[in-house]
Amino acid sequence: MASTPRTRPPRPPSSLSPNPNPTKHKTPSSSRPSTSSIAIPLEPSSNFFPSSKSEFTRLLAVVFVAAAVAFACNYVFTFLNYQPKPFCDSNPEFDASLSDFCEPCPLNGVCHEGKLECAHGYRRLRNLCVEDSNINEAAKKLSKSVEGLLCEEYAQFSCTGTGNIWVQSNQLWEKVNESKIMDEYGLNKAVYAHAMQRAMEALGKVLERRLNDQGIEELKCPALLAQHYTPVSCRIQQWLFEHALLLVPACALLLGCIFMLLKLRRMYYLSVRAEQIYNEACDVLEEKAVSARSMTGKHESWVVASLLRDHLLSPKERKDPVLWKKVEQLVQEDSRLERYPKMVKGESKVVWEWQVEGSLSSSGKRKKAQESRLERGERTNLSPQQRNWLLKAEEPVNC
Repeated sequence: MASTPRTRPPRPPSSLSPNPNPTKHKTPSSSRPSTSSIAIPLEPSSNFFPSSKSEFTRLLAVVFVAAAVAFACNYVFTFLNYQPKPFCDSNPEFDASLSDFCEPCPLNGVCHEGKLECAHGYRRLRNLCVEDSNINEAAKKLSKSVEGLLCEEYAQFSCTGTGNIWVQSNQLWEKVNESKIMDEYGLNKAVYAHAMQRAMEALGKVLERRLNDQGIEELKCPALLAQHYTPVSCRIQQWLFEHALLLVPACALLLGCIFMLLKLRRMYYLSVRAEQIYNEACDVLEEKAVSARSMTGKHESWVVASLLRDHLLSPKERKDPVLWKKVEQLVQEDSRLERYPKMVKGESKVVWEWQVEGSLSSSGKRKKAQESRLERGERTNLSPQQRNWLLKAEEPVNC
């Protein structure tokens, strides 16, 4: 039986629209705008980019703060979720293909089951084993102490001939342990033993070793190194012994030169001083003769030589007989002076007398020279105008 087709009932007319057929009389207010009728702009608006410098600065600040916050969050997240890799075993049979999943074992370290243990004398610093500064300093001080003890012994032996060049190692370490280096650096016995071992390794490259008849190890400082520990007095002594063949004639020549210089200096002094005393004696004798001539019978024209000597010489110069002998020699060579013995108060004395009939110009010349020196000294204190007046006054007048 053929089915009858279902027919759609007719739609009732809308009461809102007066037109029953909306497709034919469609108003713009009742219809939805079509997408094809809207204009899409092809360029961004003028307000999209910052129009001033202040807006651009604020934009940069916002971008910078956002980037900093993102970086900090990423760092904190990575740090909290970080799990350090275990250390690879230091076993030589370890599979190298697994190194991507573990950290390589550093030098001077022993790794087992992912854990790191540094060797003696080293301490852990992150994933490395570095030298322990305390052990290193203790080893250096130990080696320096041992070196000083041995080299001082050698230096003493080379200077005085006493002491021992070769020192037993056990006795040497007993002396070093008295310095209490372990307590100074706060080291325990195991670490101190390691520092001592390192010190011995360093000293083995410097010191000389041998075994004595009892099989005990002995140490010795090298000769070149011992020179740095030799005292200054000992170095001077050794240098004198080494250069004795050159120093003896050099010192003799030097002493001879000094002796000759002193002798020449004394001869010059005696000649100058004797001449000075001779001039003073001539002045005294000349004045004595002039006064005796003017006052006849009241004064003697002669002077006792010994009294004149004590008058002209100082107490220190009287002890030097050579000086007065030179004065006597000058007096003897002067023809204006006469020397002869005379009885004075019952004793025979040698007297000196100025020949009155001789020249009397010596004292006058000396007095004029002294007066001219005084005048020159006074003129230096005068003003330029006063000097000109004096020069004009001293000019000879032509008649």
